[in-house]
Amino acid sequence: MAISRRQASALALLALGTTAAPALAQNNDAAAVAEAVAALTKAMLNADRAKLESLVADPLSYGHSGGVIQDKKDFVDVIASKKTVYKSIELSKQTVAIAGDNAIVRHAWESESGSGDGKWTVSKIGVLQVWQKGPGGWRLLARQAFKV
Repeated sequence: MAISRRQASALALLALGTTAAPALAQNNDAAAVAEAVAALTKAMLNADRAKLESLVADPLSYGHSGGVIQDKKDFVDVIASKKTVYKSIELSKQTVAIAGDNAIVRHAWESESGSGDGKWTVSKIGVLQVWQKGPGGWRLLARQAFKV
């Protein structure tokens, strides 16, 4: 049975489509995760309780470079009540790797934070985050900061 050029072209396009679709989905997911990271940063800067709660998963494990680990309630309460105030947060060298319905994000973090008394502390740390995709979008599941 001979295959026409048209049939061969159609088969080639079909084969390309099946291999390109997962890569396109990963690129879309990576972009969505990067947007979620940016939204979380903005929510931290604005002490936006509702946005913080919507961007972090219920079983959140949020690890600081000094060893403190917070659950969702503690993480949100400390920021929303302004026990910790962020004057600035700058992320750089960010990478996003998609693994199914999870994403691994790494970046350098530089911030100025304080307790609202006018004294600011500068932090320069590395961060590893794990994001989980669910019906409501990407939510932070775990974060661990480390000294560099």
